[in-house]
Amino acid sequence: MTVVNFNKKQFLLRLIIFTLSSACLSFGFNMLLIPSHLLSGGVSGVAMLIGYISNSNIGWLYLALNLPILIWGWFSLGKKFVVWSIYSVITSTIFMQIIPVYALADDILLASVFGGIVVGFASGLALRSGGSTGGFDIIASIITQKKDMPIGVILSGLNALVIALHILFTHNWELALYSLVAIFCVGKLIDGIHIKHLKVTVFIITTRTEEMLQTLLSHPRGITIIKTRGAYTSSDRDMLMTVRTRYELAELKKNIHSVDKQAFVTIVETVGVLGEFQKMKDK
Repeated sequence: MTVVNFNKKQFLLRLIIFTLSSACLSFGFNMLLIPSHLLSGGVSGVAMLIGYISNSNIGWLYLALNLPILIWGWFSLGKKFVVWSIYSVITSTIFMQIIPVYALADDILLASVFGGIVVGFASGLALRSGGSTGGFDIIASIITQKKDMPIGVILSGLNALVIALHILFTHNWELALYSLVAIFCVGKLIDGIHIKHLKVTVFIITTRTEEMLQTLLSHPRGITIIKTRGAYTSSDRDMLMTVRTRYELAELKKNIHSVDKQAFVTIVETVGVLGEFQKMKDK
């Protein structure tokens, strides 16, 4: 019974987070970027570009363009990830119909900077919670399953293509440059919030090795056992070494503390990892 209640709480929390993310995304679009004819990058940027040229509803274009990418993500990423992404795209589309298109900032630089911050916060929040806001977020997530790269960097590269299309169709370099400012802010916010690409090496010195291994090996990361001896006490102990992402660190600390409250733990930032470090797939 306790587990069921916990799952319900987790589900409701995610529901609130993704709804908030969608509302922030739509606010950033309709109140900051779209009134100044700026692009956010990604599929939403493509939808905006088509909407500006054809005077079509950008929200519905955003939904239509996301459908094939969501289908691709269904087969390439975890089902739970894509289900939450579908929810995010649908609710974002609905919010874009509810929130009016109104220029909150007359200054185009302010609109691009704060529009990028709001959209980046919304996208990063969705990614950190186990989903995405659709579009290039899904494509970038598929790429990071294969290549260990910051998701914001991948998005910036994909978004450069959108800016190139903007210049090609509008010949407006000024708007394109301001759009680049917005896209840069989006990428920085995403990398600041979504930290699954950042690695740490954790060293755990414990006298309860077998219990610790039983708990930690349920997680799909390797652990190395190193024999150590205390210089002051001359007592032999085991040191466990494992590499995790910053995103997984909080859970790891809880697991260590639940097994051995006296364990000595050091955490070191890791610049890079060579060899096998398979990213977890959300089933």
